[in-house]
Order: sequence, then C-alpha cells, then structure tokens
Amino acid sequence: MTVEARYLSRDDFARRIADLPAVILPLGATEQHGRHLPLGVDTILAEALALRVAEATGATVMPAMPFGYSWVWRDAPGSVTIEQRTLEDVLCQIAESLAVQGVRHVFLINGHEANSATMKYASRRLWDSPNVKIWRLFYPDLSAVMAKHCESPTWHGIVHACEFETSLMLAVAPHLVDMTKAVREYPDLDRGYFQGGRPMGELSESGVFGDATLGTAEKGNAMLQVFTDSMAQAVREICAGG
Repeated sequence: MTVEARYLSRDDFARRIADLPAVILPLGATEQHGRHLPLGVDTILAEALALRVAEATGATVMPAMPFGYSWVWRDAPGSVTIEQRTLEDVLCQIAESLAVQGVRHVFLINGHEANSATMKYASRRLWDSPNVKIWRLFYPDLSAVMAKHCESPTWHGIVHACEFETSLMLAVAPHLVDMTKAVREYPDLDRGYFQGGRPMGELSESGVFGDATLGTAEKGNAMLQVFTDSMAQAVREICAGG
C-alpha cells in the first residue's frame, strides 16, 4: 500500500494512523535555483526524503507544502513567497486538523532553509498541546555530510543551487537538471545581506551560490542515504515515546 495520503481512501488513511499516529509533511518552496534547476527544488527534495523516511518507518506522507518564505527571491521569475507568520499559522492548523483524526506527531521534513525559523515557532506553539506535536527535520549533520561528500565550499554557510542541491536533484530527478547550464558563482561577501535586509537576488547574476558544476548523482545518493537513516531514527525514537 502507498505511503502517500493523497492516494489513500479515508478508510486506508484511518488504518495507517491507527497503526502509527504519525504523518510526514514535506515542506518546500517555489523559487529560482539558477538556470540549471527547476523552481521546485526544495519541494521535490523534501518529498523525496519524506517518501524514503516513510518507507523506513511506516509513517504516512501528506501532500507537500510548495510555498515558503522566499522573500530574498521576490523579483526572480517564478518565485513565490508567503509571510513567516502565515506559514506558521498554516502548519499549526494542519497539525490541529490532523489531531482530530488521531494523529499525534507531525514531522516536517524541510527542503528550504529559510523555513527553519517558522518551523521552530510552529513547534513551540503546539508544544503544550496534549493532542499533537510538530517536529522539525532538516538535513541532519549537514556540515559534516557536505564535508565528506562535496568537493566545493559553501558560500559563507549558505547552500543554494550549488554542488549540494544539484547532486541531490541529480539523484532524485535527473530529468529536471540541465548540467549544460550549471555554473560556479561565489558572490562577494555582502553586509547588506548578512547584517541587513538585502535580498539574495541582488547579489548573484546566475542565482547560484557555490559550484553547481561539481554536482553528481553519486554524491546525491550517498547524502540522501545518510539523511534518510538519521531522520528515520528520529521518527522511530519520537514515536516510541508515545
């Protein structure tokens, strides 16, 4: 039987929740990722990880949230942004809605770094709820994993359309990657971005922050396995606690 809620009947969904009252909500974004990657990178990768973790744990995957806080790309074609507070409200309302049906744990598998603060606030908002909890999962041990599997450095700790994301996409959806358009770009360090409010879109001509040309499916598959194992372990431990 599928692990994806969108393909289940109401009775099938109820049976899965009775067996394990946990769902995974892939959390992504719709924003530019250079000229070699599609707008939906963050959502595609979150869904791919969610499916792998669900297969390993028995949790049920909800339809992905395709929009996030993408203000830094507000002027780039195809990019969509919603306010952090709006996203927080949506996440909490989803969790509360599912709680009525017996779901006790909502695991957010996030593919978009800018969603991280919103995930934290949503999980805190429901922490005292006796019915449901929100849990945050985002590329565990990212720095160590990249140090082992990637050849290029990040752009001051930021990963966007770089070797890392390109490798993951080559592993998950190679038909959506055009490596003939992959580039290397490391914009100058900018205080306006790191200490002010300047959008990233004003810093990069290509939309790439790093070296996308070094991406490979082999690297992507290796990193996906590490992330899947770590996230699945977290889901199992949390669900075992009740």
